Amino acid sequence: MIEIDGSIGEGGGQIVRTSIALSTLLGKSIRIYNIRSSRPKPGLKFQHTVGIKAAAKISNAEISGVKLNSEEITYKPGKIQGGNYEINIKTAGSISLVLQVLMPIMAFAGERITLTNTGGTDVNWSPPVDFIQEVFRPILSSMGYIYNIKINRRGHYPRGGGIVNSVFEPVKYLKPLNIKNYKEIQKIEGISHCVKLPKHVAVRQMNAAKKFLRENNLPEPKIKIEFYKPEVDPHLGPGSGILLWCTPDNQIPLSGDSYGERGKTAEKVGIEAARKLVNEIKSHALLDIHTSDMIIPYLAIADGVSIIKVRNITEHLRTNIEITEYITKTKFNVNKIKNDLYEIKVKGIGLKNKNLT
Repeated sequence: MIEIDGSIGEGGGQIVRTSIALSTLLGKSIRIYNIRSSRPKPGLKFQHTVGIKAAAKISNAEISGVKLNSEEITYKPGKIQGGNYEINIKTAGSISLVLQVLMPIMAFAGERITLTNTGGTDVNWSPPVDFIQEVFRPILSSMGYIYNIKINRRGHYPRGGGIVNSVFEPVKYLKPLNIKNYKEIQKIEGISHCVKLPKHVAVRQMNAAKKFLRENNLPEPKIKIEFYKPEVDPHLGPGSGILLWCTPDNQIPLSGDSYGERGKTAEKVGIEAARKLVNEIKSHALLDIHTSDMIIPYLAIADGVSIIKVRNITEHLRTNIEITEYITKTKFNVNKIKNDLYEIKVKGIGLKNKNLT
C-alpha cells in the first residue's frame, strides 16, 4: 500500500484528487493521512467525500475513513466499470473538482460512461464547468480522449443545484502532448452569464471584457450572453460569471475566468477575466494556469514524451507534480525559460487500457 502525506506542498484537496485517480488507474492501494491538516478546518470537505465515493463506485474500490472532516482514508481500487452514474454533491461544492478525480479514471473504462452531476458549476477557487468543455476538452481530444459536457442548470455559491450531463468515451492509451508555438491569436470567444439577476449584469461583464481586450490590441471577441427571464429562470440562487478563451493558430485554447460576488461590480468581473487571458497570451504560454495544473496526471500516464510551457509554477502545480511523480515513478523536468515562462517535460509510462476488449 502506498503511503501519502496529505500535508505536503500546498496540502490541499488536489493531493486527494490526484492520488485517488492515479491509484485507480495503476491498481495500487493507497493510504492518505494528514489530509488538509494545515487548513483552518482540516480533513475532507463534503465534495471530497463525494468524489472519492464516486471513484470507488466506478472502480469497485474498497474504501475506509471517507467521511466529513476525516484526515485519513484508505482506498483499494478494483476494475473500472462503464455505465450510467448519478453524482449529487448536495451543496455548492464544485462539479469541476469532482470531475478532476473521475475524468482520468473514466478514460480507462471498458465502455462509455455517462454522468449526471448535481452541485456547483461556477464556484470560487475552481475552474468553471464551461472551462472543462470549451478549453480542456480540445486539449484532451488531441491526446485521444473524447467527451462532451452539457450544463442543464447552473449552480452558484451558496445554493448550488447545478445540473451537468456528460458522456466520456474510453481510450486505448493517451497520446503525449507536444504543443507547437503559435504566431497569432485567430479568435477569442466567451460566455458571460447571470442567473436570478438582471440581464445587464452579464452584458456589463461582456462589455468590460471587450474593452480591456481591445485596449490590448487583441481580436474582437465573440461573447455569448446567457440570461434567463425571471418567469422561466430555473436556478436556485443568484450568480454570475464569465469565461473567455482564445484559439491560437496551434488550436490549443488559453483562457481566463472570473465570478461575480456581493460587492464586486460586473465591470470588475469582466476585466478580471480579460486580464487573466491577456497575461497568458503575453507570456507566450502554451497552456493556461487551470490547464497546466489539471493536465499533469494525464502527461504522466501518456505513451511518450510530453512538453508544455506555462507562465507560472504555482505551489498547486508543484504539489501536483510531486504527488504524481511519487505514485507513477515518472520524473517531470521543469526549466525556467524567462521570468513568466517555464517548460515542463516528462516521459509518460504508456498506460494501456486493459478494460477495453
